[in-house]
Amino acid sequence: MSNPIKIRMGGYGPPSTGFSKSLKFIGDKLEAQFGKDVAVEYVFNIMDHGHKAEDILTLVEDGAMTLGYQSSSYLTDRVPELGFVDLPFLFSKNAQARGAMDGALGEFLVRKTEERINYRILGWFENGFRHISNRLRPIYVPADMKGMKIRVLPSDIHKRTFELLGAIAMRMDLTEAIAMIKAGTLDAQENPLANTVTYGVHKFHKFHTLSNHFYISRPIFLHRPSFESWPQDLQHAMRTAVSEAVAHQRKLAVEEHEQSLKAIEAEGCKMNALTLGEHDAFVAAMQPLLNDARKTYGDAMFRMVPKP
Repeated sequence: MSNPIKIRMGGYGPPSTGFSKSLKFIGDKLEAQFGKDVAVEYVFNIMDHGHKAEDILTLVEDGAMTLGYQSSSYLTDRVPELGFVDLPFLFSKNAQARGAMDGALGEFLVRKTEERINYRILGWFENGFRHISNRLRPIYVPADMKGMKIRVLPSDIHKRTFELLGAIAMRMDLTEAIAMIKAGTLDAQENPLANTVTYGVHKFHKFHTLSNHFYISRPIFLHRPSFESWPQDLQHAMRTAVSEAVAHQRKLAVEEHEQSLKAIEAEGCKMNALTLGEHDAFVAAMQPLLNDARKTYGDAMFRMVPKP
């Protein structure tokens, strides 16, 4: 290659996160194989450069970035099928969710996304199970959420989930949510514990509930024209590097969960895990949504979910 192929990768977290480390993992693999024939650049946190977190989607789609990741919920308005994996309590264990996203369900969602957006999707990072934090009171049963203003991802299913729990669900980007949490104008948020700690939410929210209500994946997407213009050996190397980075990131995610749990407790926050009975009360509140989902998505998609 006479001129190096530029590969610009980015996300929306500091370099210390598992996601950023996994981008570096990909870049290191490519540089080890191709040397000066590739020029790898990182923008680990686009929010440090005046962007919203959601801007990574258009930056890659337009080719300003080569590779990025984002929670699949951000794409549900354009790819309705992705709303399926936004359903509450769809998965009960990491292994079950990973099996779905690495199997028939993930392959189906990749096809549907690539039909509508100028991406090439090569794998799914694990954003993992999400939990609720708030500044007002402990949450044990759905009634505890009545009237609570909570930030949700830009997903109609996420919004309806919390409305069924009696909360006031507010769709907004992460940047806006962080500002409102710091200002005390947003009562609650829901995120994996690692995100809650990464963005400092545990310094403002005293009450944390291990609810495991959603499991969210983050597609790893590339600007398709750039990827398809590469030599076959580089395309193959990128596919291999991403596959290995997914396993690397998921291992880091488990470690980050445990570290974040300790960080939240060290901050003096109150942590409670839902008992089986409390969990069942939340699932029961979701039945109207789940019944509608059967009609919307059909049994075929539900059959793509492995048994726990």
